[in-house]
Amino acid sequence: MVGAMATGTFDTLAVARELTDAGMDRRQAEAVAAAIRAGQGDLATKADLATLEARLEARLTWRIVLIAGAQAGLIVALLKLLP
Repeated sequence: MVGAMATGTFDTLAVARELTDAGMDRRQAEAVAAAIRAGQGDLATKADLATLEARLEARLTWRIVLIAGAQAGLIVALLKLLP
């Protein structure tokens, strides 16, 4: 489909023309293109997903480090309690 561009924009005119070229009524084609455009308001881009992935990896890394530290401390405490 011509209307969906790699940059994240949506060319409603190109989509409407493509639909009319395929035999759809012009008003219906324009309405379909407008509806598709309206439904794309909250879509995430690849850059959005990459940023989120990096943030989640950082949070998980810190949690793993904290858990490992707590486990090491618990092991040391338990070893001191043993006779």
